[in-house]
Amino acid sequence: MKEDFYDILGISKNATAAEIKKAYRKKAIEHHPDKNPDDSTAEEKFKKAAEAYEVLSDPNKKARYDQYGHQAFEGGGGGGFGGGMNMDDIFSQFGDIFGGGGGGFGGFGGGGGRRTVKGSNLRIRVKLTLDEIANGVEKKIKVKRKKVASGTTYKTCSTCNGQGQVVKIQNTILGRMQTSATCSTCGGAGQMVDSKPTNADAQGMLATEETVSIKIPAGVVDGMQLKVSGKGNDAPGNGISGDLLVAIEEVPHEFLQREGDNLHYDMYISFSEAALGTSKEIETVTGKVRIPIDSGVQSGKILRLRKKGIPSINGYGTGDLLVHVNVWTPKTLTKEQKEFFEKMSNDSHFEPKPEKEDKSFFEKVKDMFS
Repeated sequence: MKEDFYDILGISKNATAAEIKKAYRKKAIEHHPDKNPDDSTAEEKFKKAAEAYEVLSDPNKKARYDQYGHQAFEGGGGGGFGGGMNMDDIFSQFGDIFGGGGGGFGGFGGGGGRRTVKGSNLRIRVKLTLDEIANGVEKKIKVKRKKVASGTTYKTCSTCNGQGQVVKIQNTILGRMQTSATCSTCGGAGQMVDSKPTNADAQGMLATEETVSIKIPAGVVDGMQLKVSGKGNDAPGNGISGDLLVAIEEVPHEFLQREGDNLHYDMYISFSEAALGTSKEIETVTGKVRIPIDSGVQSGKILRLRKKGIPSINGYGTGDLLVHVNVWTPKTLTKEQKEFFEKMSNDSHFEPKPEKEDKSFFEKVKDMFS
């Protein structure tokens, strides 16, 4: 039967994350092969401690282990190293336990191999109208980016021998401590400029201007950031290019107000239009539409035009256009108009008689978000 992970680290099931980490560090130092050259079981105990820590240090894996034990990770379900992880792998994954830098003891280095260098990212801001946001758009933007100049060649860095890292070994009371750091000569690329054109910089790079096509999906929101892979600055040597980060800026619409995926439109009508009924043409993000206004419409009524809003960026359908009806009260009247309203002031047709279906302000607000 496989040994209990808590027993391996010598802790209880109620141990905190800090206690789990401290226990693993203690066991790893105790059973490190460099400190136990005559103990053939030391390396196996070291690997068991690393396997236990790999599970118990992850809250999700720990919860599964507490409920199902080792069966939670049988059949490739994740968690544990089995017998396949070597000492280099362990130090690469848990180098921070021993003081950072991916370091290890003795000959078990941290990470090994030349790391891939990535060029720096570039950031731009793109302004979009509501129409563009509603329908999606492809923008062609001129971007200034650094590219490897034609004719530039590279050679292996003599400081790190192409590894991109330099290794230092120090003797400590715990044995030999090996640490690694990015090579300062080549910046981790493992290569140096061998030859370059005269117009290139010290790294063989040249400032260029390129037109980049950016496909922007419908439904983006102000402040959202999109990524165009590989359109940032190049990296020297055999590195990979950085990315172009595109920040979305929404241009305010003259008539429409956005609220999530819904749009709002304030429509003003006169007393006579409210009393007699009418039809009005309004602007939407998909073109102009004409909507009927029933006679006797009340100021504050909200007309909902289904799916005339903004498509959801997450694919959850399309929002609505909410038309707010406002009956406009004239601020000045002619003598004849004033006499008319004075005559009608006591007429029963002009007395407020809200019906049951005439909702209150709070009910209307509730409907807007339902």
